[in-house]
Amino acid sequence: MSDRQFPGVYVDEILRGLHPIEGVSTSTAGFVGETAQGPTTPTLVKSWAGFERTFGTFLDGPPLNLPRCHLPYAVRGFFDNGGRRAFIARVVGPNGGADPATLQDYRGDATTKPEERTGLAGLVAVAEISLLAAPDDVVMPGLRELVIEACEATQARFAVTSLDRGLAPSPDLRPPGDTIYAAAYYPWVRVAAAHRPEGTTLVPATGHVLGIYARVDVNRGVHMPPANEAIDGLVAGTAGEPPLEFTLTSVQQEPLNTFGIDVIRDFSADGQGIRVWGVRTMSSNLDFRFVNVRRLLIFIEVSIDRGTQWVTFEPNDDRTWSAVRRVVEDFLVTQWRAGALQGVKPEEAFFVRCDRTTMTQDDIDNGRLVCEIGVAPVRPAEFVIVTISKKTREP
Repeated sequence: MSDRQFPGVYVDEILRGLHPIEGVSTSTAGFVGETAQGPTTPTLVKSWAGFERTFGTFLDGPPLNLPRCHLPYAVRGFFDNGGRRAFIARVVGPNGGADPATLQDYRGDATTKPEERTGLAGLVAVAEISLLAAPDDVVMPGLRELVIEACEATQARFAVTSLDRGLAPSPDLRPPGDTIYAAAYYPWVRVAAAHRPEGTTLVPATGHVLGIYARVDVNRGVHMPPANEAIDGLVAGTAGEPPLEFTLTSVQQEPLNTFGIDVIRDFSADGQGIRVWGVRTMSSNLDFRFVNVRRLLIFIEVSIDRGTQWVTFEPNDDRTWSAVRRVVEDFLVTQWRAGALQGVKPEEAFFVRCDRTTMTQDDIDNGRLVCEIGVAPVRPAEFVIVTISKKTREP
C-alpha cells in the first residue's frame, strides 16, 4: 500500500503471483544446416519466399554443388505441408566457410551469450522451438546423434529424422537409435528441382513431416497423431519415376512399424494420395511408443514448468500448495476438454497432488516444493479391428 499523505479514498492495483498456465508453442520448428547466404544466428522465417530472401536457394546446383544440400528442400517441404514458423540456424565451416563445416560447427558453442549462439546451441536457446531437425543428418555421420542429444538434454523438444537413401525394404531395417525424443521416416520422397537437369530429385522427408506435425498441431492439437495425413509437394519423375524412392506394401511395412520406423505409403490407387502411415517414436519403451503421446507429455511438462515460475520464493505452506494445485488442475481440465486426456470426467483423466503426502519435513525446511502429477493420454487407434458376424434366421 502506497504512503498516504491526506484523507480520502484510494484505489491500488495489486498484481498477484497466481496466473493461469498457458500452453507453450508446439508447432515452431528449428532447422540447422548449410545455406547459400544469411546470418548464422537462428533467424525466424514464415514462408519459403522469406527463406529464399534471407538464406538463398538450393545448393545442389551450379555454382555451389554442395554435397550437404537438403536444408532448402526441407524448409520448402515444411511450408508446403502447413508449417508456419521456422528458425534457421545457418552453419558455416572454418575460415569463413572456405572449409567444409564440421560437427562442431553444427553443435555450436553453448558457452557464449544466448543471442550469439549458432548451430544447435543457438536453436536450443530459442524457447519457442519444440521441433528440431538437421536434414543433412542422412549424409553427415554423427549429426543425427547430435540432434537427438540436444532433444534429450532439454527434454523439451522432439526430433524428426529420415533413414539413409538407398535402403531397400527389408525386415532387417532398424531405426537409427533408441530414443523417446525422435521419430524416423522412410523412404525418401521426390520433389521438383527445376535447377537440376532431370527436373526432380529425391530428398529425405524430414521437412515435409515436420510441416505435417505443425499442421496437425494447429488444426487439431498436439495430442492428435500426425499420421494418415497427405504429404504435399511431391512429384513423379520426368521419366516416369514414382514419387517415392520405394513403394511399400502392407506386408513390407509390418516389420518396420514393429521396430519404430514410420513408413510413407502411396495410396494413389485408392484416390488417397501419398500419406504418412506411421506414428511411432524410435523408442523400445512401450510407454512412449507413440509420437503424439510423447509430444503431448513434453507440452504438458514444459507448460506447467514455465507457468508455475511464480512459485519460486513463495512461502512453502498450505496456501501455496493449494494455489499450485488449482492452476495445474485448471490447465489439465482444459487439455481434457480438448480431448487430449482419457476419461469421462476429470478425475479419470489426471491427478494433482501437492501437500504433505508429496513432501517430507526435510523437503519443506529446505525449500523443496514437490508436486506429483499423473495424466492419462489418449493413444491412437493404430489397429482398427472390425468383427462381422452373420445373423442367421431364428427358428
